[in-house]
Amino acid sequence: MSIGDIAARFGLATHVLRHWEAVGLLAPARIGGDRRRYGTDDLYRVAAILRAKEAGFSLDDVREVINTSDPAARRAVLVRQRAELARRIAEAQASLELIDCALDCAHENLPGCPHFQARLTERIPPPRVRR
Repeated sequence: MSIGDIAARFGLATHVLRHWEAVGLLAPARIGGDRRRYGTDDLYRVAAILRAKEAGFSLDDVREVINTSDPAARRAVLVRQRAELARRIAEAQASLELIDCALDCAHENLPGCPHFQARLTERIPPPRVRR
């Protein structure tokens, strides 16, 4: 497949694929001089890059995960990214629960609703100690 074919298939601009190649994420075969040809393995690499970016990975982390032959290095990146993603999911879940609470609230004054306030309690920092 050509760079245009791959870009269109994933809804990307061709310059994105060229950038990923420049930073070591992709290495398509070359034919006829400088024409890039992408194969099935490249489809999976692009899909992996996109999924990793959606999960919050930096391009450096993506490169380390997909290019390293050191399982310990790959695991360290994945463990760190997993913890960060779990934290973001927990925050998003709390936000979703707050929205659901607000949707179910019949109070005229939403901030004064005891159920709404209960959902927000953990988000209120403790008072600062003055010295």
